[in-house]
Amino acid sequence: MEREAMFRKFNLSLSVLFLFTIYLTGCAGSSPGMDMKQQVETFGCEANPTGNPIGGGEGYRDIFTHGDFTAKNTDELLTALKRARPGQVIFVPDGVKIDLSAYHDVKIPGGVTLAGTRGLKGSVGAVIFTKRKKGTLFVSAGENIRITGLRFEGPYSGRVSDEFNAYFIRLNHYGAEIDNCEIYNFNAAAISVSIGAMKVYIHHNYIHHCQQDGGGYGVSANSSDVHIIANKFDYCRHHIASSGSPGAGYEAAWNLVGPHATSHNFDVHGGRDRGDGTDIAGDWFDIHHNTFLSSRYHVGIRGTPCQIAKIHHNWFTAPSSKRVFTSGNTKIYRNVYGPGKKLEE
Repeated sequence: MEREAMFRKFNLSLSVLFLFTIYLTGCAGSSPGMDMKQQVETFGCEANPTGNPIGGGEGYRDIFTHGDFTAKNTDELLTALKRARPGQVIFVPDGVKIDLSAYHDVKIPGGVTLAGTRGLKGSVGAVIFTKRKKGTLFVSAGENIRITGLRFEGPYSGRVSDEFNAYFIRLNHYGAEIDNCEIYNFNAAAISVSIGAMKVYIHHNYIHHCQQDGGGYGVSANSSDVHIIANKFDYCRHHIASSGSPGAGYEAAWNLVGPHATSHNFDVHGGRDRGDGTDIAGDWFDIHHNTFLSSRYHVGIRGTPCQIAKIHHNWFTAPSSKRVFTSGNTKIYRNVYGPGKKLEE
């Protein structure tokens, strides 16, 4: 009996060690040929069928090394953004630091890609930063923009300050893609997706230190078609949030959620939050194959989705009592809990 107890304790210790190892290193990508279909039943993000590492960076495969324009300073970047046409790439080389503190609502034209080398041969990517205390750094100015392989640094990493209310980008258009970026210190929100922005794909980013009390969103997803895949999150109030307006919905899958949220990890507002006299919390949500390392509530749906919220195949490291709160129309099934990955139907 002592020997069996020793092995049980040893196996539990290995599970805890593995849990923190994947947080530090990210969940490794699978072989390039694997498609997004799950071949066997898995739980949490570590199966990661995307072919790229969670959070992007080293090992990411789709990296630009040149473009139609090269920007090495503020003037070159702003000039390129004015001149670029759909299908063209603005390339920011490794080691470059661009200060946009004097600017806000910088427009990225439709069809244009803003690219760097994050993850290429050890590159951390060029950094574009702002010290401007309030406002939004970038906005989409047309459909099908892409931002990839860069770092974006905001002005404030803390929680409580009336001086700062900073956003990285507001996406207003169809087909936006943000991938393989590190985005941090935008205390109000990193990425804000407006109601009319459809087919938005936010994947393989490391998003952290968006902690404003009353705000503090890694991704604020307010349209009906947002896909948040294989990102690494930490130090946000809510890593993913939605206004919960009628029609809103998002998929969140294969994300690695760090232990330092200041409130519940994934969020959907209800009618009481919006003050519209309803109990509506969006239309649909599909939250699956995420690994949550936080001890706080993992998912909070503060109303009732019009269609359904599905929460499944996640690894919730906190006890099952901390998994989800919701008002209805929510199906919670086949998740695992705790370091021992106890399955609950």
